[in-house]
Amino acid sequence: MQHLLPPLPSVFSPVLLPAGADALAHAAAIAGSHGAGTLVWGEDGRVLQLAVVLEPETTLAAARPALLVALNAMADALGVLGPPEIPVTLRWPAGLLVNGGLAGHACLATLPGAAEDAVPDWIVAGIRLDLRDDSPEPGLHPDRTTLAEEGFGGIDIPELVAAWARHLMAGLAEWQAEGFRRLADRSLSRLETEAWMVGARRGLDPGSGALVLERDGDRSLYPLEPPP
Repeated sequence: MQHLLPPLPSVFSPVLLPAGADALAHAAAIAGSHGAGTLVWGEDGRVLQLAVVLEPETTLAAARPALLVALNAMADALGVLGPPEIPVTLRWPAGLLVNGGLAGHACLATLPGAAEDAVPDWIVAGIRLDLRDDSPEPGLHPDRTTLAEEGFGGIDIPELVAAWARHLMAGLAEWQAEGFRRLADRSLSRLETEAWMVGARRGLDPGSGALVLERDGDRSLYPLEPPP
């Protein structure tokens, strides 16, 4: 396996993990000592894990949309490196779909017990992506897929990691420069319309990234949270 990443922007300090290690947990464990821009990654042929340490200047609640930045960055990276005709979309709250099948998800970590209304010392935004299914019963979960199944099997993994990092940096810079509206528009344009959303006007809450559905005068919020 090729371990070296292509050149990255100087803000990133890559850390390669052994196969099977938890990138999000490792990044969270070293966030306080290594600081912003630490990029933890690892893959075992089946799964790619990525996590980056961020040091937000906003409250934890307002920083949670970094999860959406991470998802959009991977969608952008796959769009550039993969087959152009295969759609890469999002499923609320943190799913990444490739050709309509769930291929990965994003997750967020910070210090246990961190207050939503306080500025955290750090947060970690991560992505887990299924590369291929080597199980003895492939297709057991028809709603799931892998990159290999959808024609992305030839992607160079270090290049995908580097592309994600570059798109992540661009997305964070855009969010800071242009405000939340641009991030919300990008995310909503990629968001899968599920049955429970039909007939509702969709939006995202700028204070937390929560999905807002308005229907017949009622307004419901669905928090932006990683899957269990």
